[in-house]
Amino acid sequence: EMSEMSERSKQNVAHGLAWSYYVGYLKIVLPRVKKSMEEFSRANPNLLACRKTWKLHILVPLSCDVYDDLEKADSNIQYVTDLTETTLARAGTKKRVYKHSLYAIRDEENQLWHCAVEYATPLQSLYAMSQDECAAFSREERLEQAKLFYRTLEEILKGSKECADAYRLIAYEEPEEAEIHFLSREIVWHLRQEHGEEIAVLEGSHPHSPSTGLDSAELNLQISVSDLPQPLRTDGF
Repeated sequence: EMSEMSERSKQNVAHGLAWSYYVGYLKIVLPRVKKSMEEFSRANPNLLACRKTWKLHILVPLSCDVYDDLEKADSNIQYVTDLTETTLARAGTKKRVYKHSLYAIRDEENQLWHCAVEYATPLQSLYAMSQDECAAFSREERLEQAKLFYRTLEEILKGSKECADAYRLIAYEEPEEAEIHFLSREIVWHLRQEHGEEIAVLEGSHPHSPSTGLDSAELNLQISVSDLPQPLRTDGF
């Protein structure tokens, strides 16, 4: 009965996508991100001066509108290079390659900010499902699924010791009226917060908590305790 209720409400879709994204991708790549950033920083010390930005910035547009080319999403975002790739044998595929791209983000003052950034790819599946008659997803249901995906992923990552301080989730709702540089401004806002956090640590003060930007409390999604992901076990099982 519980399974049928979950299927009717489609809650299992977002939960499954979030867990699959974590177990099949983030848990593999995030523990290696800082090493890749450190290697790049040694060769390019001026581009990644702030260690707080040495993480993977994961874009979570609640519209599920994902661009394959970030440069086409916003002309103030420019590809720089790929970080050191990780090669592993996975599910029968030998030498499977995992890598991240480094981008230069131009702000309104023409200053460049550098970071590794990419979309949360499962959102492409949610968008495709909303376009497929078999899945029967409405735009409203897709939005709720995107919110639930974000909340679930956030809870999973908070409980993951392997991924601690190696990521930053950037959830956002695009404005109703198109803004050509909305995405670059959103990313730069988060990078500025990270710079502020590093300065605060160096100076021994506490960083301010900004009131702008989306967080889980603002997603306005009702989730019962039983719906939330359970804490990750650390006993090897």
